[in-house]
Amino acid sequence: MSAHRQTEDNLHYSVSMLEPDDFAFWRHKARQLVQSNIPPERVSWSEAGGCGDLFSGGDTQLPPVPNDAATVRASKRFLSLAKNVVLHTDLERFALLYGLLWRQQSNPRIMEDKTDNDVRRAEELDKAVRRDSHKMHAFVRFRMVELENGEEHYIAWFEPDHHIVRANAGFFKRRFANMHWSILTPRGCIHWDGDSMRESPPARRGDAPCDDPTEDLWRKYYASIFNPARLKVSAMMSEMPKKYWKNLPEASLIPELIANAQKRESQMVAAGEQDFQAKPETLEEVGTAINRCRNCPIGDCATQAVMGEGPKNARLMIIGEQPGDDEDKAGKPFVGPAGQLLDVHLEKSGIDRKDAYVTNAVKHFKFVLKQTARGKIRLHQSPAAKEIDTCRWWVEAERDIVKPKLVLALGASAARVVFGKTVSISQARGKPIPLEDGSELWITAHPSYLLRLEGEARATQTQLFDADLAAVQQRLVQL
Repeated sequence: MSAHRQTEDNLHYSVSMLEPDDFAFWRHKARQLVQSNIPPERVSWSEAGGCGDLFSGGDTQLPPVPNDAATVRASKRFLSLAKNVVLHTDLERFALLYGLLWRQQSNPRIMEDKTDNDVRRAEELDKAVRRDSHKMHAFVRFRMVELENGEEHYIAWFEPDHHIVRANAGFFKRRFANMHWSILTPRGCIHWDGDSMRESPPARRGDAPCDDPTEDLWRKYYASIFNPARLKVSAMMSEMPKKYWKNLPEASLIPELIANAQKRESQMVAAGEQDFQAKPETLEEVGTAINRCRNCPIGDCATQAVMGEGPKNARLMIIGEQPGDDEDKAGKPFVGPAGQLLDVHLEKSGIDRKDAYVTNAVKHFKFVLKQTARGKIRLHQSPAAKEIDTCRWWVEAERDIVKPKLVLALGASAARVVFGKTVSISQARGKPIPLEDGSELWITAHPSYLLRLEGEARATQTQLFDADLAAVQQRLVQL
């Protein structure tokens, strides 16, 4: 071997990252090193400057890639993992990844070895970064400030553990596309003006506003959904560590809510025992009872309970899922877009809604708050099985009083509140199902499902929906 070749083989190379989260730069340098046949022990990786200075320094000159260099092997799993590992703050992350990339050239399946120390370490770093990103998605709280030109701008403060800010900019751009916002962090800031994203240097906590008029909304909403019967302090602290509390308006309520949890749980149990002693004997009594019902958290969330309406001796009872935003405000069932669509198709089938008793499986509106440029809006959230089963008490009371010949369930939640278990709409629709009280259950889709569809899918499902209603109408004529 020539003296020149021996010298090349003993060279040690240093790669200085220009940015701590630049996966594309790392990948470019790593490919160049692999194709130049430079093993991991002869490469040093560092963030620019070596002491946290991310904007200075350069690379030791790397050798040119040979013309006959082989293609670099990298599994999809490795690339997916590496994109997150690069965002970690571990100073050895670049060397760890290069070592794994180097080993893949002779062992393409190394990433499948769960006992390998380097693979396990990369998975640990990946998990930590994903968890940090999850916390950013969950715990960023925007506060509104009014600019000098009168425009509204929303500012949030967040303290990430890792270099995740730039990587998560797209999430917030998609979620709050119509807002003008800034997320300030000690690791750098991102800003969205509705058209373009820009970055700025790290900020301090004092650069962000402390509160705004919407803080009371967050606190009220959090208090309304807090269920003392399901409280597990250790699990809550794991999911919502105290380090994030100072940025969350609702966090000020947590100590008091925990302290009073046992008392509130006892009150809920007592109220439940009182409500469930005997079923109401009139629809008026049902209406009074559901307004004071707090047997599940939804009762504290909505504006009011929404009672069914229609003739007390209706031959047809129509059951939906739950009140929506419009129904919650009006206190009447099926007055929103889904209700208006239902009216159109009922009329088309020959069913007069005025002759039917219309109600819902769940009596309160379950929702989540979403921040928009115009403020927070309430978005429908499907009730859980336990919540449907709790409200079954009230639906059974309505059925006992009205005594309908036919029950039309719109959607899976409505079918469950009658059956007591989940059923397949596609398998059960369009045919009578005998019930113990001598009535028949008919199942079809909920009209809100049709509203979510487009094109051919909507046309197909609308045709099925109309066929189901027509079959119900024919059965009503026969009875």
